[in-house]
Amino acid sequence: MKKLNVDLMHFEDLNNWVRACEDSEIFLDNLIGQRYVGAASRGKNIIITGTPGNALGAYLDGSTILVNGNAQDATGDTMNSGAIIIDGNCGDTTGYGMRGGKILIKGDAGYRAGIHMKQYKEHIPVLVIGGKAGSFLGEYQAGGVIIVLGKGCEGKQPTGFFCGTGMHGGRIFLRCDEDPDVPVQIKAEVATNEDKASILEYVKDYCENFGGDPEALLREKFYVLTPNSNSPYKRMYTFN
Repeated sequence: MKKLNVDLMHFEDLNNWVRACEDSEIFLDNLIGQRYVGAASRGKNIIITGTPGNALGAYLDGSTILVNGNAQDATGDTMNSGAIIIDGNCGDTTGYGMRGGKILIKGDAGYRAGIHMKQYKEHIPVLVIGGKAGSFLGEYQAGGVIIVLGKGCEGKQPTGFFCGTGMHGGRIFLRCDEDPDVPVQIKAEVATNEDKASILEYVKDYCENFGGDPEALLREKFYVLTPNSNSPYKRMYTFN
């Protein structure tokens, strides 16, 4: 494993070092907001301590990135494949335009997570958020799977306002006891056992990384959100 103490290193120099590194295992210590770490990377396992900056793993193409801490905005922007695992919280627009791969977040995510996610055939992007997500989760989602486990939310809806606004594909799963408040264009139904079985592998993946019992979580009440083709694009950005 190749190790580097990043500290105040300029983000461009850091990213050039990562690209040039011939080792497949890389340990980056003490990041302080450097941007674009692991962008378009493939074939590497990158372990990070500290706080990486915006666009961590943008265009990721098969590498795995593990962050022992929090991450900032635009994590996994337009990623194709691979995995980003955040042992903390994540900022806004996490998974923007994801086309494949997975992002696992132990804690919370900011606004507009999963915006413009899309899928093609077997390329199904997956975003799992352990805590809660901010407003506009899954905005204009065109495909893929978003799961919000709602840890610490005590059964309340684990998202902010306008969840799924403009959604026209994919699915959003929310673990909560109350009926989700979503735009009219979104259909929110209690998840069936079949629905839950379809996400078991993703919840298992989350629990393997951060702890927990996936079967116990899936015995609780989930709602699954899908586009409502009978009422498209109503109540997009206004309150009742």
